[in-house]
Amino acid sequence: MTATAELRVGLCGLGTVGQSLVELLAVNAAAIERQAGRPIRLVQVASRTPKPGVDLQGATFSTDTQQLIGSSEVDVVVELIGGEGLALDLSRATLACGKSLVTGNKALLALHGEELFALARQNKAGIGFEAAVAGGIPLINALVSGLGGNQIGWVAGIINGTCNYILTAMTEDGAAFDAVLATAQELGYAEADPTFDVGGIDAAHKIAIIARLVFGVPINFADVPVAGIEMVSAEDIEYARQLGYRIKHLGVAAGERDAVGNLIAVDVRAHAALVPQDRLLAGVGGVTNAAMVQDNAVGLSVYSGPGAGGRPTAAAVVADLIRVAQGTLPTVPAAIPSEVTGQSVALKALEDTEAAFYMRIPVLDKPGVLAEISHLLSEQGISIESLIQREQAVRDAQVPIVVLTQAVAQSALNRALATIAASPDVVGDIVHLRVESLL
Repeated sequence: MTATAELRVGLCGLGTVGQSLVELLAVNAAAIERQAGRPIRLVQVASRTPKPGVDLQGATFSTDTQQLIGSSEVDVVVELIGGEGLALDLSRATLACGKSLVTGNKALLALHGEELFALARQNKAGIGFEAAVAGGIPLINALVSGLGGNQIGWVAGIINGTCNYILTAMTEDGAAFDAVLATAQELGYAEADPTFDVGGIDAAHKIAIIARLVFGVPINFADVPVAGIEMVSAEDIEYARQLGYRIKHLGVAAGERDAVGNLIAVDVRAHAALVPQDRLLAGVGGVTNAAMVQDNAVGLSVYSGPGAGGRPTAAAVVADLIRVAQGTLPTVPAAIPSEVTGQSVALKALEDTEAAFYMRIPVLDKPGVLAEISHLLSEQGISIESLIQREQAVRDAQVPIVVLTQAVAQSALNRALATIAASPDVVGDIVHLRVESLL
């Protein structure tokens, strides 16, 4: 293939993003060729079910993905099927053929990334996955190329649009979680089964991929702490506002270094958190995604835009195809050993991390309860930063005590929560959320 020969694309999957990709490759063909230095043409499409109403712009159609992968007429394979089974099989086969793979499949990479990255290195192929994280935001390219020579301290982001839409609506309207979720489903922002989104799994997949990229550490997804937003109430959102915070669902990846800068541990997690109202992420609303990156050269940088949808995600696929055409698609290097031990850098256990915490504790409305709660926290060395106890919030002889702690180890907080929950004066589930200062 000469330097000016067209790049021939095979597409597996013809859902919303796949159809948008077909359209963008046709509508933006001239601009794409100008950037890529040669034409990029869709030549074959494979899907499990035919879609005769879709204009494939001259590409041939088949339900046989294996034939597409092995075709001598296909230079690069785009996987937009999703899930693991078939997508994993065709990804393995693509890379084994020495062909580059472009995918928007975050679960595939979070769960099988090390295997696929190794296959790509072994067969001198590339993997493009800009579309797998934050949709139309060029976050992966920024981390790998734009900030690739910098020592990244942490990345924190709103990387699930469904969670952000729900929390935004609850914040602005004071509505309950279930009501907003139903509206999100009606509008198409949430699936009929929203578990992956509101349960935090989607965001956890994405932050695991980010952590692997920026820290070079293999991430065992089963070890990534994950929590969703189901426990967050409009009441929590209002108390957070009174304390100077907004509640957002975040993916967080942070590196821990020793005194001379050697990476010794990585903290990766996805959960709802209180974010100070004056931070940029606090103001990101609706289905918009955003990420903050802290590094030792640029400092803080912010990336924001649509995190999902057919055209934005297809645009990220096109960006990777352009890099394939240019020969600039980076190869993910093998995982690095610790500079100190020579072994793989550890994923930090949640119990070993520190943070300030928000707690809403439902208690009986009687004298002495607040003093008891304060004593139980003090026994674990936990200091109170702020406290709210509203008499007008009394319902059925219960009152919420809202506590904002100073920074404390998660392990100490867990001990305190267990002790407080055992008190006969505590009459419901305790809600606790981390505070992320993002500094």
